[in-house]
Amino acid sequence: MTERSPVSVRCVGGIVFDPIGRLLLVRRANAPGEGLWSIPGGRVEPGETDSEAVKRELREETGLSVTVGRLVGSVTRPFRDGVFLIFDYECQVRSGVLRPGDDASDVRWVDSAMLATLELTEGLHEALKGWNCLPKA
Repeated sequence: MTERSPVSVRCVGGIVFDPIGRLLLVRRANAPGEGLWSIPGGRVEPGETDSEAVKRELREETGLSVTVGRLVGSVTRPFRDGVFLIFDYECQVRSGVLRPGDDASDVRWVDSAMLATLELTEGLHEALKGWNCLPKA
């Protein structure tokens, strides 16, 4: 009997605020996290840089083109066969029309009052709070 070693999957996310301090969130359309709210993002494809992956994921999930800034923080989340290594980057919107797409069933700008009412992916609120990235509005 051979034991399989856990798989590590590199993922990225984009932390985006609008001009009044609301945070961009998507509702996941697929597992993991189906039906839960999270920052937009996903897996880094082979040969992609983190920056390229963030731009692609934000465009696919939200319809927005972004400029990728500094690494804000990272988290590790378990899944059945291993762990997701998630690196979240500060982003600024360059262009586009906000609309859900790809892996998102909904997308919206969220203020602090609305954030408190949403069912978030595990650990998201704590990570955002620790990185000083909660909505300011």
